Amino acid sequence: MSEQWLWSSRVRPVVDGSGSLSKNVVDRASFSGRFTDSLFRNSRIQLPTSLALVLIMVLISPGREAQAQVTAKQILQAYSPRQKDVDYEVPTAADLEKCQVTVERLGKVSGYVVLGAQGQLLRRFMDTNGDNKVDQWRYYNHGIEVYRDIDSNFNEKPDQFRYVNLGGSRWGIDQNEDGKVDSWKSISAAEVSREAIKAMTTGDFGLLETLLINPADLRTLGVNAALQKKMLDNVSQPEAKVRQIFSKSRDFTPKSVWVRFDALMPGSIPADDGKAETDLQVYENAMCIVDNGGGKTALIQLGELVRVGDAWKLTQIPEPIGSDSITVAGGVLMQPLLASAESAAPSVSPEMQALLDKLQKLDASSATLAATPEAMSKFNSARIELLLQIVNATTSEDDKEQWMQQLADGYAAAIQTGQGGDSLDRLKDMETKLKKDSAASPLVPYVTYRRMLAQYSVEMNTANEAKRADIQKAWLESLEGFITTYPNSEDASEAMLQLAITEEFNGRIKEAVAWYSKLAAAQPQSIAGKRAAGAVTRIQLNGQPLKLSGTLLEGGSFNVSQLKGKAVLVVYWATWCQPCAADLPQIRALYEQYRAQGFEIVGVCLDVDTSPQDVNKFRVENKMRWPQIYERGGLESPAAVQLGVITLPTMILTDRAGRVVNRGATVQDLKTTLPQILK
Repeated sequence: MSEQWLWSSRVRPVVDGSGSLSKNVVDRASFSGRFTDSLFRNSRIQLPTSLALVLIMVLISPGREAQAQVTAKQILQAYSPRQKDVDYEVPTAADLEKCQVTVERLGKVSGYVVLGAQGQLLRRFMDTNGDNKVDQWRYYNHGIEVYRDIDSNFNEKPDQFRYVNLGGSRWGIDQNEDGKVDSWKSISAAEVSREAIKAMTTGDFGLLETLLINPADLRTLGVNAALQKKMLDNVSQPEAKVRQIFSKSRDFTPKSVWVRFDALMPGSIPADDGKAETDLQVYENAMCIVDNGGGKTALIQLGELVRVGDAWKLTQIPEPIGSDSITVAGGVLMQPLLASAESAAPSVSPEMQALLDKLQKLDASSATLAATPEAMSKFNSARIELLLQIVNATTSEDDKEQWMQQLADGYAAAIQTGQGGDSLDRLKDMETKLKKDSAASPLVPYVTYRRMLAQYSVEMNTANEAKRADIQKAWLESLEGFITTYPNSEDASEAMLQLAITEEFNGRIKEAVAWYSKLAAAQPQSIAGKRAAGAVTRIQLNGQPLKLSGTLLEGGSFNVSQLKGKAVLVVYWATWCQPCAADLPQIRALYEQYRAQGFEIVGVCLDVDTSPQDVNKFRVENKMRWPQIYERGGLESPAAVQLGVITLPTMILTDRAGRVVNRGATVQDLKTTLPQILK
């Protein structure tokens, strides 16, 4: 027998726009020769010898049907990724029999392709160097590759684990080929936080060490000797430190589960700052949120993360922010180096500098809305007291104005938590004093508007149902009064938007359109103005052609015109939206019932900052098998701004001609209308 594969030139698989392998271009492969069973040597499940022999019989039987045929089912049941956390598609028992296996050749690359029941890609097992041995095992989810095991030295043992597309960006190196990551070629800061929590809660200290800064990393970055020592001290003895953390903490335990990464944008430290020989990219004080079950979450302080090549590294062992204190420990890299006497800035007093340093550290460890209300309240209180000290210590009027704006925001934020104490009274006192002493100051409308918002929030939260209508009426009147008194203030546009939204909610459409139009005309380039213009378009949609475009969750662009000739339902939703989730079972049922008749759905996810991976996970878990537009930003994202969406869920239904038949459809509306427009 020949020592080479003789592949037929007639095998030309083509991937269509959905990620599926087009069956109509996959022809019969005529080939002969030797094929080893290396394809199956790296399976977690030991492949029966009989399956490998059957495969050989198929491959050496050109031009005719083999006596025995290996099935896609056998291959699918024999293989799984080396890493256990891969979210990839596994066919149901009913679909297994419908899956197919075929062969492909793309230049010098050749191998097996497994197709699902709907023709979607499930697996690719490839020989990339032409030695007749599989060296890449690729796994797909909904036709999109999410992970691959790689045998980079071609010894039939995977030594690299790479997550791609919606699977993430991790690329792990396994030097001793034992199935565990020894180092990272690439990993994002968010993925570092997830891997760190997993390593700590499972006791995998080998994994944890791959995420910590090490001497080789610091030499690569050229960090100065004094900082190197501090950073290495922070990550020393990780196992002992983790055990100590778990022994003392009630907020972080081995049962905690990572939820999400939380940080501001990374900063850049230039080389001429004297901290390193190269520019550094650093997250000053990142955090993540963990779920402890029973609806309880906790904040974990990750500290500084620094980028080394394409991998981010931790510079301290993650620690919980305790329920009885706020951690304000700063990292090493973002701390100021001591300035010389000649270069010291004389304009900032030692007292002010100390206060600014405290505020910087506090903000770096800020509690977020995902934390407990108690933690948020404690953070707000601590920040307010610091800001009061800074305002009193500030001598520059311009600086004082900026600090007073922050103080007003602090009071308003504290009130929003429902645990603001006397913050509303303090805000009112600030407003009264400003109007008396500095009536022309831009601080007056700034503080006034925040007092209005805070007061409305308190009154609505404490009032009974009978009084709420009067409170809302007073609120609308106060907004109109604010716009009249301070038409050129920064918050006038926000006040107009609040007025328009409230009028629309109350069914006063004519009044809503008037306010939306006024705002759109006054500030056409602002986000508020664009939202208002979009809202006018949305309100007037019935009978008009729908225009909608955006970026798809899996990448690529989408335009609703691509669905010409179909009745289309556009669903604006979010992963946190309970009414959206409640509608899903009925929407899925309608989709299955009418899809064959020309009904299509387009989802528009309006999460604020959820990762595409987590949105896709939600979509898969909830069987949302229709296209999804996702552009971060929530109600201020481009997809929401186009039509000024103000509430979720919002559903817009078009007929086959692309004209809107219902701009605010309900599930019951769909049940009534779909049979009519699909006739």
